[in-house]
Amino acid sequence: MRIAIVLLLPLAACQSASAPAPAAPWPSCIVKATEDFEVTGNGSNTAWSKAEWHALNRRQPDGLPYDSRFKILYSKTGVYVLMDGTDKKLTTTGRGDFENLWEEDVYEAFFWPDESEPLYFEYEISPLNHELPILVPNNGGAFMGWRPWHYENDRKTRKATAATGGAKEAGATVQGWSAEVFIPYSLLRGLKNQPPKSGTRWRGNFYRMDYDADPKKGTQWDWSRVGPSFHEYQKYGVLNFE
Repeated sequence: MRIAIVLLLPLAACQSASAPAPAAPWPSCIVKATEDFEVTGNGSNTAWSKAEWHALNRRQPDGLPYDSRFKILYSKTGVYVLMDGTDKKLTTTGRGDFENLWEEDVYEAFFWPDESEPLYFEYEISPLNHELPILVPNNGGAFMGWRPWHYENDRKTRKATAATGGAKEAGATVQGWSAEVFIPYSLLRGLKNQPPKSGTRWRGNFYRMDYDADPKKGTQWDWSRVGPSFHEYQKYGVLNFE
C-alpha cells in the first residue's frame, strides 16, 4: 500500500474518554440520519438533499484543476458516502476488486471509529465501480490492509458509479465522475464505537487520486490535511453523528 495518498462542528462532542481533544484546525462535519435507500452512483436519491457538500483540497499547487467533494449520511444499518468531481478522462485500465486501485483514478474514504486504537477502515472505488475495502492496523506508521472475511450477504457494500459528459469506460473523455457507496456496520463488526448513534463521534478522511496529467505521480486531494501519507490518521477530521 502506498505512502502518499484517499471519503467538522465543535470538536469536543462525543470524544473518546481515552483520547486527547483534537486540534482546532481539523475540519468537522455533521452526519445526518436517513432511512435506507438504493445507491445509483450519481446521488439522485432525494435522501442526499439533507446532506451538505464538503470540498476536498488539492494537495499540489501545480496539480490538475479539478473540483472534488463528498457527502455523507448514516442509517440504522450503515454509512452512505457520495463523492463527486470534475474530470477530463477516466484514467483507469479497469483493475478489479482488491487490486491496487490507488495507482489509477480513484475516490477514497477512511473511517476511524475508536480513537483509543490505531485501527481504521479504508474504502477505495474506481470509476468502473471496482472496490478495495480493507481494515488497516497502523502501529507507528507500520501498516498493512486486511481483506474482509466472509465478504457476502449483509457484510457486502452496495456501490455504484456514474460518468458525466461521456461513457463510463476506461480512457473515456468525460466532464466528471461520481461514486456512491453504502458501507454496512456488519462489515465493521469488531470495531469499537459502532454502530454510531446520535452524539457519536468518529474520525475520518476523504481523498481522491487522478492521473490524467502524470501517470506516475498523479494529483491528490484530501479533506483533512495530512502530510506525505494518506494514513496519518491522527490528522483525520471529525464526523459528528446527529
